Amino acid sequence: MTSQGVSARAEAWAAHPSERGSRVFPCRTSRELSRRRRVRGVPDLPSTPSSVSPRISCKIGRAWDLSLGARMGNSALRAHVETAQKTGVFQLKDRGLTEFPSELQKLTSNLRTIDLSNNKIENLPPVVIGKFTLLKSLSLNNNKLTALPDELCNLKKLETLSLNNNQLRELPSTFGQLSALKTLSLSGNQLRALPPQLCSLRHLDVVDLSKNQIRSIPDIVGELQVIELNLNQNQIAQISVKISSCPRLKVLRLEENCLELSMLPQSILSDSQICLLAVEGNLFEIKKLRELEGYDKYMERFTATKKKFA
Repeated sequence: MTSQGVSARAEAWAAHPSERGSRVFPCRTSRELSRRRRVRGVPDLPSTPSSVSPRISCKIGRAWDLSLGARMGNSALRAHVETAQKTGVFQLKDRGLTEFPSELQKLTSNLRTIDLSNNKIENLPPVVIGKFTLLKSLSLNNNKLTALPDELCNLKKLETLSLNNNQLRELPSTFGQLSALKTLSLSGNQLRALPPQLCSLRHLDVVDLSKNQIRSIPDIVGELQVIELNLNQNQIAQISVKISSCPRLKVLRLEENCLELSMLPQSILSDSQICLLAVEGNLFEIKKLRELEGYDKYMERFTATKKKFA
């Protein structure tokens, strides 16, 4: 059969779900099925056995489905574990995992990269996660994490941590001990404030806190060592003037917030190292920015940077 024929049959199958039963099972009615069983000496079976209640029967069905899913998952896990032992990279995305794979405990001394994005993981086992002391990159985007364990701070070599689109409200107090961290992505969570722990991370270059619920930027922001700070799509209405004191901050993204022009510190333009300021989508016309004192100095930095990378 040609590929066109297969495609046509597949489309017909999808378009007429009511006909699938008659094509797969020749017995069109339960009465006919019952008659055939009697002819063959097979007794009729009730839809729900009298000795099993409908509720228990339903639970048995769900347990069977979960068991089947677990077996399929374990098979895939074994293959990935074997590969990870050789490469130091474990990647298992889009598999519907609800737990951090226990099989990874065998690889605590091997793994440099773990990517479990696009699953349904709700928490990280504290004892297990703290053993990956050689890990450099951890990605858990698009899961259901609501908190991070303190033991995460044991990952002293971790350079990249990506936790976009989870349900995190805060970071553990020990988070500032991730001394090697360079890139942190927390977009699409439920953070309501700038995590003060970030100010302890001296090698942190890029932080993405977009799409959270942050309403203001406090004075502590001046202690950040980051080069790029993304705060797009929050609810920010106030920014401390201390942001101009960030010694390495070059890129500041504040698009789609709740900023009035009067609440934007002019020192960002005149006295900071910022050479790319993105403020579109706030409560003022972007052309009004040109009227602020220090705008010319900002444009000098912007133009110089643009030429440098041209």
